[in-house]
Amino acid sequence: MKAYAARRLASAALVAVGVTVGTFLLLHVEPGDPARLVLGEHASPSEVAALRHQWGLDRSLPHQFVRFLGDLAHGNLGTSYVDKVPAATLIEQRAGLTLALVVTATLFSVLITVPLAAAAAARRDRPVDHAVRGLSVFGLGLPAFWFGIVLIELLAVRSHVFPVGGWGSSVQDHLRGLVLPGLTAAFGIVPILVRSLRVGMIEVLDADFVATVRAKGIGERRVLFAHVARNALVPTLTLLGINVAFLVGSTVVVEQVFALNGLGSLLLRSITDRDFPVVQSVTLVMAAAVVVVNLLTDLVAARLDPRIRLG
Repeated sequence: MKAYAARRLASAALVAVGVTVGTFLLLHVEPGDPARLVLGEHASPSEVAALRHQWGLDRSLPHQFVRFLGDLAHGNLGTSYVDKVPAATLIEQRAGLTLALVVTATLFSVLITVPLAAAAAARRDRPVDHAVRGLSVFGLGLPAFWFGIVLIELLAVRSHVFPVGGWGSSVQDHLRGLVLPGLTAAFGIVPILVRSLRVGMIEVLDADFVATVRAKGIGERRVLFAHVARNALVPTLTLLGINVAFLVGSTVVVEQVFALNGLGSLLLRSITDRDFPVVQSVTLVMAAAVVVVNLLTDLVAARLDPRIRLG
């Protein structure tokens, strides 16, 4: 297990390095001058040149990259060109909301996936199974933001059960404000998870040990959730880890729909403003979160199934 963990950690480190290099290069090859955007179109060329020199943007790309790596090694993520505050401060202010959104969406995904997959697997090729598979295909073809708009219309605008958007100020407001965004984010991955877990549970249902468990008089519900779902969980767990990583990136869209000031909205605004330090910092934080989630998923799957770490 230690050797497997070391291999996965080394792979994660390579991914982090690749994201760091890719983010830096993509930002600097895109058209647009941050200094010109900050000063405005009426600024003189000398003022723009002075600001570019102050930020070090007049240096060569290799020099800027080495400087960026040096600052990163010392824990310095840079200072926002627009807000004039450290990028780390902006991330600290917004990371909690994005983390809460991802956790909420993951929880909703699990709570929706397991019952639907169990119902479809237990009634294979029956109306319930066809309905679940049909909903999965239907869900795969719809964008998550459309589902979010529908939820806002039905549960916020018309019924006033949940807020239209925003984060609120109290714990109760936070919880109510996360329901609709969490469901919207979960909508993007639930169809994939349901299909995966359904197939896995059907395969396990045909195993000999399931017939033995049933012969002992154990109830069907307990057979499904305590024995079948548990043994079919590893492939779906890996898929869940991949899609939780997808959730981290999809928060950009969800936060815009529900007017949430998380890392996604900060990233989108910073890209528009060409705020290099903030874009690089948020991208690195999101990439680190994805790497950590995938690493933890691999380790949990290897713990549950020895064949993974021995393979």
